[in-house]
Amino acid sequence: MPSEFDLIAKYFTRPARNALLGVGDDCALVDVPAGEVLSITTDMLVEGTHFLPDADANLLGHKSLAVNLSDLAAMGATPRWFTLSLALSQVDEAWLTQFSEGLFALADEHNIELIGGDTTRGPLTISITAAGSLPAAQALRRDGAKVGDDVWVSGYTGDAALGFAHLQKRVTLPAGAATHCVQRLHQPQPRIALGKKLRGVAASAADVSDGLLADLGHILERSGVSADIELATLPRSAALSDCPDYSLAEQCLIAGGDDYELVFTAHTNRRADVVAAGRAAGIGVTRIGRIVEGPPIARLLDVEGRAIDISNRGFDHFRGI
Repeated sequence: MPSEFDLIAKYFTRPARNALLGVGDDCALVDVPAGEVLSITTDMLVEGTHFLPDADANLLGHKSLAVNLSDLAAMGATPRWFTLSLALSQVDEAWLTQFSEGLFALADEHNIELIGGDTTRGPLTISITAAGSLPAAQALRRDGAKVGDDVWVSGYTGDAALGFAHLQKRVTLPAGAATHCVQRLHQPQPRIALGKKLRGVAASAADVSDGLLADLGHILERSGVSADIELATLPRSAALSDCPDYSLAEQCLIAGGDDYELVFTAHTNRRADVVAAGRAAGIGVTRIGRIVEGPPIARLLDVEGRAIDISNRGFDHFRGI
């Protein structure tokens, strides 16, 4: 059986490209671009909590890195380096081959370099810490929303959660819709290009990992403001719009996790700039509401402007969805 160091050497060691010193030493050495600061994030995926035991290893490699890249996108950072820690219940070289291929395919797409990590024996757990860089004054923090700002979202929300519901047999989607939604669940596309284009345009941002209203709530809490969101303006994919279970579709739309879109705010005089940023990044952006005074929670409004009662706003690892 190969040793821990054999596995690292075979599946996760590459020559350092951007780092001064990468995999193989006690620590990595990196040089931050002049005039920029580091943006650092970490995420953990645990078998049984974030993915099923029979999850496709290639797709899991992609998603493990994608969720971290999405955090960097929400900050407006350029991806630079990441570390990987793996707990494996057993050595499965076929699984490691597929996992590393999916991981490095996305890493190469965004020019981010693996510079270290660890392996150990235990229940399958994947932990990645990623670092990016950007000028400090241009960081898209969560505490910048101001009363009067517009609230925007990229792409569509709800598709990943709808795909998960289909896999759980809580709903049966047509073949094309099922393929689309399950792909959104397993292969999220981090909005790195949009995050960078929103530097100097957006006032605050967060990625939508636990649900649109839940993640917007993080911005509201840090900024000390409230928001009115118009249900009718929320962008819906064809798969979500055509879902035979309307109630489930609406729940996925506002509270479903794993979308990895960006929710952000911007001053009303930046509307043209936001649209231009989305166009330049190749992703649609939709204005869905406004920042208002009040407690840090989003109100969902119907077409008459009346508040809609919401029992569930998003996913919590200790309470579930």
